[in-house]
Amino acid sequence: MIAIVALLSSFSVVGGVILGIVAVIIGFAGRSRVKRGEANNGGVALAGVILGFLAIIVGLAFIAVWVGVFKEVGATDYIDCLQKAGQDQQQVQQCADEFKQSVENKFSVTLTPTP
Repeated sequence: MIAIVALLSSFSVVGGVILGIVAVIIGFAGRSRVKRGEANNGGVALAGVILGFLAIIVGLAFIAVWVGVFKEVGATDYIDCLQKAGQDQQQVQQCADEFKQSVENKFSVTLTPTP
């Protein structure tokens, strides 16, 4: 069950990678119980291991996608601007305005509708 949830939520680090690792561990624990004769659900345990590994792989691929999207929208520039601004709220607001304008220009969208 955890492996299925991990696979379905593999678009996030927690869903894909963390839950995938948990699914693999539980799957291997289930397989060892089957080998010792304490359980008879070897197929389910194997499916958990396989789906867990798949969720980890897909989750890692999505990390690469999210990093690419993060860079594409200019978020690294925004973070740099915020770090330079420090506690100056006027500078922070200017950073936010510049980031918003950058996203609107890059993707030809309007983030806030005009009244």
